Amino acid sequence: MLFSAGAVRGAEQLLIKQIVWVVLSLGLGLYVSFINLDWLGRKTWLVFGLCLVALALTLVPGIGVKVNGAQRWIGLGSLRVQPSEFAKIGLVLVLAYYFSSRQRHTGTFWLGFLLPSMITGAVCGLIILQPDFGTCFLCGAVAATMMFQAGTSLKWLLPVAGLAVAGFSALVYFDPHRIRRVTSFLDVEANADDSAYQLWQGMLAFGVGGVDGVGLGMGRQQMHFLPEAHTDFIFPVIGEELGLLCTFTIVLCFVFLFGFVYWRLRQAPRMYEYLVAMGSILFVSLQAIINMGVVTGSMPTKGMSLPFISYGGSNLMVTFIFLGLIVNVFRRWDNPKTLHPREL
Repeated sequence: MLFSAGAVRGAEQLLIKQIVWVVLSLGLGLYVSFINLDWLGRKTWLVFGLCLVALALTLVPGIGVKVNGAQRWIGLGSLRVQPSEFAKIGLVLVLAYYFSSRQRHTGTFWLGFLLPSMITGAVCGLIILQPDFGTCFLCGAVAATMMFQAGTSLKWLLPVAGLAVAGFSALVYFDPHRIRRVTSFLDVEANADDSAYQLWQGMLAFGVGGVDGVGLGMGRQQMHFLPEAHTDFIFPVIGEELGLLCTFTIVLCFVFLFGFVYWRLRQAPRMYEYLVAMGSILFVSLQAIINMGVVTGSMPTKGMSLPFISYGGSNLMVTFIFLGLIVNVFRRWDNPKTLHPREL
């Protein structure tokens, strides 16, 4: 599918690079699935600190790489790494470890709400400076869900959520470019030649594809009518070439993955493993929902890749690391000898 999305220019190069990323990601995910989670827990604060340093480095001139007005990458020779992707892992691990080591205080204001909120705020603050509103929202949503699952009261979470929404709204309102993207999302057809061009082309691709698609490699959106066809907007390319049946199957796969993990979470013997698995599947699932919602016109346009499918090394590696963490957690639950007698 990636080869088809980039068929006009550099498809072979994209495919080779992505194959390399897939192999590396599979190997990394397999390694993580066997790593000692207790050892990882003891290294959590170090991992989190490195994530914050990497996020800060993206803002340093000469180190951070700016693309399309956003400074979200660090240049390593010919490679570009996106620290905000790896910060997702750090956030999940640090919140899981924090709450599991303070289970008696999860209902208190200072230890159960304020400190984990400050941890989350450090990540979100650095991400929004890049700026990356989508990843910031994603991190905040996952962190809030993990806090609620750990026992943080809604009487503290809901007001903060309201303030966050108000803050996002203010940032959008005072940014002409972002307000155009929001208003164009509300009336795609009227802005099809301007701010909603990408979204309009994506919706056309779904319409042209119909039920069974026009055939692999036969879609017109690969001719660069659709910007970012191999990354954020690869789902419409799939819809055009392989049709509704394929796109619906992809949606079902994500639903099944989330449902299966959620079903297994009911058997969680310890809070640490529960929160690690919960945070991991939330990041993968919510990102898929946002991507599909954007490209179908259900949400405002926001650059966010489709897990497992979009081109890109950082996101693919992080996705497989999350899968590795989930598999690791399930292995521990299936092998009681690795667990401690501490209930959730």
